[in-house]
Amino acid sequence: MMAGRGLHLDQYLIERSLRKTGIRYLNLNLRKKTMAEQLAVHQPCDDCGSSDALAVYDWGTNCYACGTAKQLKQDNYNKPQLTQVKTIMTNVHDMIYSSVTDRGLVRDTCITYGIGVKDNNYFFPYYNEDSLVAYKKRSKEDKKFSIEGAWKEGQLFGQQLFSKGGKYVTITEGEFDAAAAYQMLGSRYPVVSVRNGAASALADCKAQYEWLDSFENIVICFDNDEPGRTAANQVAEVFGTKAKIFKGAKDLKDSCDYSKENKGKEFVDLWWRAESYTPDGIVHGIGLWDLVNQPVEKAEVLYPYVGMNSLTYGVRHGELVTVTAGSGLGKSQFLREIVYHILQNSEENIGLMFLEESVKKTAKSLMSLAANKPLHLPDVETNDDELRSAFDATLGTGRVYLFDHFGSTSVDNIVNRVRFMAKALNCKYIVVDHISIIVSSQENGDERKSIDEIMTKLRMLVQETGISLFVVSHLKRPDTKGHEEGAATSLSQLRGSGSIGQLSDIVIGLERNGQSDDIKERHTTRVRILKNRFSGLTGPASSLYYDKITGRMTEIFEDKTL
Repeated sequence: MMAGRGLHLDQYLIERSLRKTGIRYLNLNLRKKTMAEQLAVHQPCDDCGSSDALAVYDWGTNCYACGTAKQLKQDNYNKPQLTQVKTIMTNVHDMIYSSVTDRGLVRDTCITYGIGVKDNNYFFPYYNEDSLVAYKKRSKEDKKFSIEGAWKEGQLFGQQLFSKGGKYVTITEGEFDAAAAYQMLGSRYPVVSVRNGAASALADCKAQYEWLDSFENIVICFDNDEPGRTAANQVAEVFGTKAKIFKGAKDLKDSCDYSKENKGKEFVDLWWRAESYTPDGIVHGIGLWDLVNQPVEKAEVLYPYVGMNSLTYGVRHGELVTVTAGSGLGKSQFLREIVYHILQNSEENIGLMFLEESVKKTAKSLMSLAANKPLHLPDVETNDDELRSAFDATLGTGRVYLFDHFGSTSVDNIVNRVRFMAKALNCKYIVVDHISIIVSSQENGDERKSIDEIMTKLRMLVQETGISLFVVSHLKRPDTKGHEEGAATSLSQLRGSGSIGQLSDIVIGLERNGQSDDIKERHTTRVRILKNRFSGLTGPASSLYYDKITGRMTEIFEDKTL
């Protein structure tokens, strides 16, 4: 250990990792050797598989990911080619790690966060999921910042120190603030910082949404100024009721102010009193004239079929649309036609969760609509140019996100993924096909309660995010002929619970006699609007003919009910 000037972080970490793994110093004379020349950094580790956590010294190697330290045998030792080593900065290991008195930070806190000093500059390390990727350098004199390394790959400052999940996580606006808050909270709870202050807060938190959302409470402790308060509200909207906003004293701007003024107890008291975020939403009707005097907004995008649009007036954000039909009557194909139409007629992202089929099947089926041939069938001939063109028109747009569920279809898992698609991926249209498979995977065995739970959570999510959400539900078998033989659909036949019909804005029933001897009737699906909260118009809407050559459902106008 060094005294006076501070502690070299590489020496401290090597000694700690050796103690952890039970390796004794033997003849390495580690206390001297750790100060020796660092020959290479960011090498792959054979022990844990890390791509660049291994450091090479003249005495041996040490992995900062798994903590394994080894002495290299002289006869087997070959210095790595330094030209092939990815270096973040020169002589990082020469930095000093000591207390920062003007911020109220003790040395141990700086060591924990890796905040070092060299050549009159502070250095703040940034990691990706595997290793160190960049440093932010801040001059002590003029406080100007510069970046060294792969900045875009970096996560939140300090994120690598804490595992996912837990009771609390705190987000600050700066690196020193994160260290100060962590120290004042007794080094007990995870504290991280956004990368570039209030300006980057929303984007940074969206980028790390899944990690942050794994905690039960997210305390937002940004600067006590207008940009900080604005950014705090923006981030809080992303995480909803999980978010708590720290409201500090008027004369103290950030957590460093509390730390250097020795007001740690006051900070902790305010941190515990942080209130759950509640968005503004109470409006006095007398002030709504300008709003109601505006023209009625048109739908964001229309359905691909004229008859449906005549009753529904198209697809609107903030609506929950349920599609229902008998088994095997083309619900998924019908939804893919809607998805492809939205893809062609809007610029917004789309999330697809087809839980009964693989990602490959979903992808190929969507491409089939662009190719006008069922590419997912084994007897359909195609070529590379056709495939590439179909891919570019659908998946290649960069606007489609698919969910590979790996068999995990719990209610919370599905709801969290829908929220992630909506908030982190900015998907404005999301399809969940179907809720019956989610319900069947629940352990409690009560189908009605499970449907009530999933529909309530999805309804709240639609209100929270403003997305257009399409869900698929199965029907109960009617007393007379089955839906597979063309029986009419109704709200009363929705399987399991009345909440499906109650919580949906629009319910669409599909009817087809899949057993008819007449090939045209067998391939014709009739669309019936069972519920329509927007216009109140219900009843038969469109007749769609499925062409097995093109794999498309096109609208026909022979039906006398149209």
